Amino acid sequence: MLTLAAALLLSPVATPVELASSPAPLHGTLLTPEGPTRAAAVVLPGSGPTDRDGDSAQFGLRAAPYRLLAEGLAERGIATIRIDKRGVGESAAAGPAEANLRFNAYVDDARAWAAEAAAKTGRPCAWLIGHSEGALVALAAVANGDDKICGLILLSGAGRPAGAVLREQLAALPEPLKTQADAALTELEAGRTVANPPAELAALFRPSVQPYLISWLALDPAKLAAAYDGPIFVGQGTTDLQVGVADAEAIKAAQPRATLVLWDGVNHVLKTAPADRAANAATYMDPTLPLAPGVVEAVADFVLQSR
Repeated sequence: MLTLAAALLLSPVATPVELASSPAPLHGTLLTPEGPTRAAAVVLPGSGPTDRDGDSAQFGLRAAPYRLLAEGLAERGIATIRIDKRGVGESAAAGPAEANLRFNAYVDDARAWAAEAAAKTGRPCAWLIGHSEGALVALAAVANGDDKICGLILLSGAGRPAGAVLREQLAALPEPLKTQADAALTELEAGRTVANPPAELAALFRPSVQPYLISWLALDPAKLAAAYDGPIFVGQGTTDLQVGVADAEAIKAAQPRATLVLWDGVNHVLKTAPADRAANAATYMDPTLPLAPGVVEAVADFVLQSR
């Protein structure tokens, strides 16, 4: 019993946190180390209905990469706030109607969470750890400077504008859908909505989501990285089936001061996985599978050495 009690006393402390917002508060989990807090960070989720743990009930994803990352960082003295982004999980009520959502809402929230993390932990600033689309949110959050953001940790993030990534993903469409999709993207990239997208492409180009797409397509992660003079860590797995090594290298090429780490045999959810699609996807469903060796260590070392 004494051993159990001691273990409990030494465990990182998880505390619900709430951030004032309109039309409803945003929610997350603050995980603080058992000892002194050496640094603080905010974990920014990827695209879609991704929650604070990096999971998605809608798509049956249960890899828990953000929770595992937060726990690993806490062991090294780094506190984190991992968040349910606007419209997801406990922050569902804060989500606007789809037609009113813009990418910059996530950017503003990232800045606010960084300030909150700094205040909650007594640190002068907090790091932004952006995963997947969260990496672009992090880059956009520092575009105009913010003294509450220490620097950026970009994990599995695209290095090209979203239009280039979408065109790559849509390349297998049959004609004439491929040409129609390209034409729709061209209009959206120019800031113009598309009145009558093909019914087969409604999931991507439905009218209510087009204003968000316009705000997202305008961003170039490489250009944003080039303009940022703070510390940047870029981490990328070689068996990531969603974002490639070339994306990470594009960020590094745009900002030579960035630290680039490639993890061999690591996939999009930061776990050891083969390139085989089925076996790779299986890791997305297993929260008991740890993060790949070296991931937490590389992130923690960069943060602590850059203080």
